[in-house]
Amino acid sequence: MHTVTENTQRFSSSPATVESFTSEFVRQLRYEQGVDLGFASSDDLYQALARTVRRYMIDNWLDTLSTQTAKGAKAVAYLSAEYLMGPQLPNALLATGLAEVARDSLAALGLDLDEIGATEVEPGLGNGGLGRLAACFIDSLATMDIPAVGYGIRYEYGIFRQTFVDGRQAEQPDPWLSKGSPWEFAHPDMAVEVGFHGHTERYTDAAGVERTRWVRGDCVLAVPYNYMVPGYGTKNVNTLRLWSAKATNAFDLQIFNAGDYEAAVRAQTVAENISKVIYPEDSTPQGKELRLKQQYFFVAASLADFINQTLPQGFDLTKIHERVTFQLNDTHPVIAIPELMRILVDERGIDWATAWDVTRKTFNYTCHTLLPEALEVWSVELLGRLLPRHLEIIFQINEEFLAEVRKAYPGDELRARRMSIIQEQPERAVRMAFLASIGSSKINGVAELHSQLLRDKVLNDFSELWPSKFTNVTNGVTPRRFLALSNPGLANLITEAIGEGWVKDLERLRELEPFAEDASFRSEFRAVKAANKERFVELIAQRDGIELPADAMYDVMVKRLHEYKRQMLKLLHVVTLYDRVLRGELRASDITPRVVTFGAKAAPGYKMAKEIIALINAVAKVVNHAPELQGRLQIAFPANYNVTLAEKLIPAADLSEQISLAGKEASGTGNMKFALNGALTIGTLDGANVEIYDLVGDEHFFLFGLTEPQVADVVDAGYKPGAYYEGNRSLKGAIDLIASGAFSNGDRNAFEFVLSDLLGKDRFLVLADYQAYVDAQDKVEVAYADQEAWSRSAILNVARTGFFSSDRSIQDYLDRIWHAKPQPVR
Repeated sequence: MHTVTENTQRFSSSPATVESFTSEFVRQLRYEQGVDLGFASSDDLYQALARTVRRYMIDNWLDTLSTQTAKGAKAVAYLSAEYLMGPQLPNALLATGLAEVARDSLAALGLDLDEIGATEVEPGLGNGGLGRLAACFIDSLATMDIPAVGYGIRYEYGIFRQTFVDGRQAEQPDPWLSKGSPWEFAHPDMAVEVGFHGHTERYTDAAGVERTRWVRGDCVLAVPYNYMVPGYGTKNVNTLRLWSAKATNAFDLQIFNAGDYEAAVRAQTVAENISKVIYPEDSTPQGKELRLKQQYFFVAASLADFINQTLPQGFDLTKIHERVTFQLNDTHPVIAIPELMRILVDERGIDWATAWDVTRKTFNYTCHTLLPEALEVWSVELLGRLLPRHLEIIFQINEEFLAEVRKAYPGDELRARRMSIIQEQPERAVRMAFLASIGSSKINGVAELHSQLLRDKVLNDFSELWPSKFTNVTNGVTPRRFLALSNPGLANLITEAIGEGWVKDLERLRELEPFAEDASFRSEFRAVKAANKERFVELIAQRDGIELPADAMYDVMVKRLHEYKRQMLKLLHVVTLYDRVLRGELRASDITPRVVTFGAKAAPGYKMAKEIIALINAVAKVVNHAPELQGRLQIAFPANYNVTLAEKLIPAADLSEQISLAGKEASGTGNMKFALNGALTIGTLDGANVEIYDLVGDEHFFLFGLTEPQVADVVDAGYKPGAYYEGNRSLKGAIDLIASGAFSNGDRNAFEFVLSDLLGKDRFLVLADYQAYVDAQDKVEVAYADQEAWSRSAILNVARTGFFSSDRSIQDYLDRIWHAKPQPVR
């Protein structure tokens, strides 16, 4: 557990010495854990250490809350279904500047900081890029002194723990909370009651106005758990507030005494299911209802919390947009729009027109996809049964909106149907992305190309109606975790070259450019990369029992397993190299030693993704032991890829695989992390790859593949993947080798599901881009052979990608959308 040297103790709430830290650690161990040092388990030591570090943040946290409340400044409330936080201890040590004090204190007690830190279980609060981005954003908001709170769900079991059984993905619960979390503060006294089901009824209020109220059928409690989010280089400590579901009446003693013990706690079970796992499998009606319950549960609790706990008593809610902006991180929190309308109209008696004007000024929407199937829809039947009042509000919003459309485009009824929040086929359903677009002040994409495609294709009708609503904020990653913490060797090398301060001003990495021409700096840079590979090799051996060489090229593809991300294309390249060697077209000795590393989870109900995982593992089993390859080509696919593993793998990578079909990836953030850590990218012009390519230059990026307009042309012309297969000897050889049973113990049908789809549909044009990709990989082989030139390119990648700091992303949000101001704690 290392860190850069700047920031030491400068921003902890009170000065810490080795003696004071040791005293607090022993006190925590004795009085909180109830053990003496000599009898403490590794978990006891970790819990005591975490609480000791937490102790040095609490004063700043409480001061931040009081400062922001007193000033009444505009705040950002970030609504996200995911926060993929990663381990908390190293980040807290970095933010407080306590790393060296903690290390020396523990050493004086005969303990090792790194060994204790390694026992931390990272929070299971996210799935992938969306959650990692949210975690980066709340880090930057705190670092930039912006009043902000992150709202989400405290998932008891997270997404799932991935294991492989006979090469196939198997899902297990991720009990990350089984030993408790020392970083959270439960506040059951601040619980919010959230309702479901029931019916609506009309009534006349005391002033003679006819109104509607929702008579809820059942309720659960949303209990808040607060996590501190420390800023770097500041006293500001913001809050992440996560909601856990509890029953209002968890236990029925009469039923229990009657002997029906399961029924006695049934209400508790039903309520707690809401916050059990992230993204419950939704192929069943019950799964769909649980997902919608989750979404309403956390936004209803969050809106009630901000209105009742943060705003001063008696605050005029017609001015709520002046005090907060609610950022909708994708469509998961969009039900918050009719919820705020319900609060304003039904509970506060504000007239509809005023309430709708306020609501549209209060929300902003980030769209994270280009895939139509990823734009959430909820059936009218389900939404009406679970949230009857919200469906009524949505219908009224839609009625008024369609009137606006018809006025703007008279006679164009087809456009009105296209833009309606309610889709009619194949079933009546609510289109949440449309509701978000109508009910938000601003809509942003997350990379220049993505935002353009949102305007031109995905939400084209809306951008024509409201062009000024649309803007772009390219994603970013926090340099604290993904450079300073994960790559201390490189961080220290950068500091030695350009001085301190770059961790909060990442554009200063530009000052590294002259060092790319310095042979001694290139040598030091290679030494850092070699040490990072050694570190990863050691970890993967301990963690997964995978033995890897440290002196190979590390070719890495880590991301959610989805067909559009095209893990199949990477795998076909590996099979092609193997096939060439088997055919005698290529000598194994001519292959640069290469470790191809995959990391990916497939959604439990996504059959194709799970079959691709099985195929990757089957190919690995053969290739890794093939005598013909002389050990020069290996596949590593560690199970359960997470932030902890990413922090070791990304700094070790030489080649970053960003090979999605152009026009399908919204942005990506892994591509940014790899470039910042000195990996060269092989990629298509998709998502933020476009901006990386523009910044680093063609000479330092391995570009291949169809562009987005070319993809459209190929599809429109009637794409026939079989023609590519028949017309390309290498491609045919690779696919035929898989079909022959060479990777499945002779079973020719083992991967028929994957291959028949690839040859018959190939929805994401893997075969169309195959030859361009293989040609680009041949260029990689040649380039990597010249280590001086490769190091120069890698250093320039680091130097030219400071733009991708999440601090810059947040500044763009502030300038273009939020208009909140810093409120530093003095």
